[in-house]
Amino acid sequence: MDQEDKTQSERSEKPKVHSGVIYDTRTAQLDDLLIEKLEHALHQETSQIALNTISKIACEHDPIDLAHAATRLPSAARSILYDNLPDLNNKTIFMINAGSNTRAAIFRHLPDRDINQLLENMPHGDAVWMLDDMSDRRYKKIMESMNPRTAHRIRELQKHDRDSAGRLMTDEFFAFHMNTTIGEVADQIRAHPGVEVTSQIFVLNDFDELCGYAPMRNLIINKPELPLRNIMQPIFHTVTPDASRDEVVDIMERYELAALPVIDEYHQLVGVIPFESAVEAMKDIMDDTIANIAGTAEDFDEHEPIIRRFFWRAPWLIVTLCAGLTTAASLTLFQGNEWFIIVPFFIPLIAGLSGNVGIQCSTLLVRSISSGEVTVGTKGEIVAKELMIGLLIGVVFGILCGIVVYSLNLLGFDPVGPGDGFFHTPFAIAFTVCLGIFGSCSASTFLGSTTPFLFARIGIDPAVAAGPIVTAFNDVMAAWIFIIIARLVSLMFI
Repeated sequence: MDQEDKTQSERSEKPKVHSGVIYDTRTAQLDDLLIEKLEHALHQETSQIALNTISKIACEHDPIDLAHAATRLPSAARSILYDNLPDLNNKTIFMINAGSNTRAAIFRHLPDRDINQLLENMPHGDAVWMLDDMSDRRYKKIMESMNPRTAHRIRELQKHDRDSAGRLMTDEFFAFHMNTTIGEVADQIRAHPGVEVTSQIFVLNDFDELCGYAPMRNLIINKPELPLRNIMQPIFHTVTPDASRDEVVDIMERYELAALPVIDEYHQLVGVIPFESAVEAMKDIMDDTIANIAGTAEDFDEHEPIIRRFFWRAPWLIVTLCAGLTTAASLTLFQGNEWFIIVPFFIPLIAGLSGNVGIQCSTLLVRSISSGEVTVGTKGEIVAKELMIGLLIGVVFGILCGIVVYSLNLLGFDPVGPGDGFFHTPFAIAFTVCLGIFGSCSASTFLGSTTPFLFARIGIDPAVAAGPIVTAFNDVMAAWIFIIIARLVSLMFI
C-alpha cells in the first residue's frame, strides 16, 4: 500500500511506547476487574456455584481480555476458565492471545481430540506457535491424528527458524493472475470466508511471480469487469523466508506497511506477514532486549515457582560474583603500603560512578542498534561521540568530586586519619580521587561503547553486553585503575 493510500485508522494501529510509566489505562483497569471477579468466583462455597459464575464471566467478556487476565491466575484456574468459554471460536481466540505458560497449562488437561479440533480452527501460523508449547511426544501424537493436508502445511511452516520471517508469515492469503477481474476476485473471497482478508490483494504474472498488489480500496471503487493489471501497483519491499524478525520489523516499521510479502528464490509468493504478526515480533524483541539488559532469561509469571526463577537469574550473577571476588583479592595484595591507605575508601564511589557511565553508554547503543539507527558507516562516528561524552563526564565529575573531597577534608572529614605522609594532606586525596574518576569514567565509556559491537560481531545479542558483563568488568577495571593512579601519584610526589 502506498503512503497516500494509508488511512488514519491504519496509522493509529502502530504501537505506542510509553517511557517507564505505569499507566492506569482502561485495559489495565479491565484486567484488574476480571481478576477480581475470577478470584471471587473461584472461592465460592461450592464448585457448582463457582463454575456457574466463571461460565457467566466467560460469556460476558471478550476472550482476548480473558486471555490477558489468565496470566495472573494459578495454572489450574486457567484450565477452568478455558473449559467454561462458550464455544470453539472463543476458545481459539483465547488460545491465540494467551501466553505460552497459559497454553502449556491448558494443554496438559486437554485430550488430543480437543487439541486437534482447536488447531484445525485456527490459522496455520498460529497453530505452529501452539505446537511449540507441547512436549515432543505429545506433538507427534497430535500431528499423526491431524488432517494430513493441515499437518503438511504446518510442517512446512515449522521448517523455518523460530525468529525468521517464515514463522511470522501466514500461508493463507489471496493472490490472483493479473488478468483476473475484480468481480472474479470478489467471488473467490466470498467462497473462502475462513481466509482473513488483508488490505491488499497480491497480483501474479504468467510465471506465478509476484508483480504487484491491488489495494482493497481500488477493488471497491472500480467496476467488476476491470482486470487487476489495470489497478495494481508495484511492490517495492519483500523478504525471503529466512529473513530475521528484526529485518521484518525494521522494514514494516520504516515504510508503515500493512502487510509484507514473503517470496522464494524464484520470486514466487509463499506467504504474507500481516501487521499483527509484526507487532507481536516487536513485543518479543523488546522483551528479549530488556531481559538481556537486566541479566536474566526470565519470562515473568508471578505464579512461576521461586526456585525456577532463581535458576533463571543465578547464572548471570555468577559473573558479578567472580568480579567482586577478583576486586577483593586485588585489594588484599597492596595492604600495608602507605600509598594504598586511601584506596578502599573511594573505590565504591569510583566503581559506582564509572559503572553507571558504562551502563548508560552500552544501553543507549543497544537501543540504537535494535532500532536500526546504527549502521556500519556510522559506527565509528557514534563510538567517537560516546568517548568524547565519557571524557567530558570524567573531567567534570572528577574536578567536582575533587573539590568536594578537598572541602570535606578542610572541614575535618578525613577518611585516613592524622599522619605525616603525602596522602594525609587534603590536596593529595582530592587530586588522586579526581584522576581516578577521570580515568575510570573514560575507560568505562570505552568498554560500554565497544562491547555491544564486539558481541554483535561474534553473533551474540548486544543487549547481553549492557547487563552484568559490563558491570562486572567495569568494577574490576575501575578498582585497578584507581590502584594504579594512586601508586603513580605516590611515586610522583613522595
